Amino acid sequence: MKDIESIADIEMLVNTFYKKVEIDEKIGFFFTKIAKVEWKNHLPKMYKFWETLLFGNVSYKGNPMAVHFPVNEMKAIEKHHFEHWLKVWTETVQELFEGEIADLAIYKATNISSLMAFKMETARRLKG
Repeated sequence: MKDIESIADIEMLVNTFYKKVEIDEKIGFFFTKIAKVEWKNHLPKMYKFWETLLFGNVSYKGNPMAVHFPVNEMKAIEKHHFEHWLKVWTETVQELFEGEIADLAIYKATNISSLMAFKMETARRLKG
C-alpha cells in the first residue's frame, strides 16, 4: 500500500468513507435524514478540507464547527457518534493507505472528533 500523496488519493479516501457513512446504522441518519446532505456539494468541500489539513494547501474556506451546531440542535450529536465516525474513518484510511500522511489523517480526525464532541456537548448544556 502507498501513502496519501495527491488530491486524487484524498478524493478516493473521502468518497470511500462517505459511501460507508451514508448507510451506517449508527451515524448515517445524521447525513441522510437530519442534515439531508447534498453529496455533490458536500464531497468537494471535504476534498478541500482534507487537502488543507494534510497537504497545507489552503483550499478549504469554511467553518466546519458552525455547520454542525444546527444539526446538533435537531438531534444531539454525542461523543459516541463522533467515536464511531472516527472508527469508520480510521478503518477506511487503513484499508486504502499506509504511511506518514495516512497516519496524519487519522491523527487529525482524532483531534477533530474530540473537539467536535466537546463543542456539541457544551452547546447542548448551554441551551439546556
